[in-house]
Amino acid sequence: MNATSKLSSMGVQGASQAAAGGVLRPAIVVFAVLTALTGLAYPLAVTGVAHAVFPDQASGSLVARDGKVVGSRLIGQNFQDPKHFWGRPSATSPMPDNASASSGSNQGPLNPALADAVKGRVEALRAADPGNTAPVSVDLVTASASGLDPHISPAAAHYQAARVARARGIPVEAVNALVEQHTERPLAGFLGEPRVNVLLLNLALDEKR
Repeated sequence: MNATSKLSSMGVQGASQAAAGGVLRPAIVVFAVLTALTGLAYPLAVTGVAHAVFPDQASGSLVARDGKVVGSRLIGQNFQDPKHFWGRPSATSPMPDNASASSGSNQGPLNPALADAVKGRVEALRAADPGNTAPVSVDLVTASASGLDPHISPAAAHYQAARVARARGIPVEAVNALVEQHTERPLAGFLGEPRVNVLLLNLALDEKR
């Protein structure tokens, strides 16, 4: 390669490097600005507004009794005591209602494992309340998609009322009345379904004693 060709090649390389630098520098600047805006400023602003306008929800909708946090209105708990209402089954692992591992079972309606699980749950409910011949609500034997559903249907709550009343030694009418008091109605009368927050209902039961 002669001197003229070398100079020409060096000129092309220099121009290419200059062009690359001209493109790279603005890209880095844009990346840094967007990171600061979307990764820092926006989350901080939204968090600040949320805590100012909706402090309870922004803090996790926590429920406290006697100065101690006992749970969240938004996260189900694995109640097993016969004196308490039981929530929906949970497919989270390694334990039910694990808020750090929200998940469903991913079992379709034709999956034999789902049929076996539902059968086992129905049998457990029947065994816990042998005299109860009412239909078992579907939400008592199937897990939600999140595995963290804090609510059950009013029908699921009323199904358990006799067992809870017997375990506590109180009239079943009083337990059913408490269920009605804690039944949340659809928003604006038509958005969503009637539902009962299991944690709040159980806390009301414990206060009633």
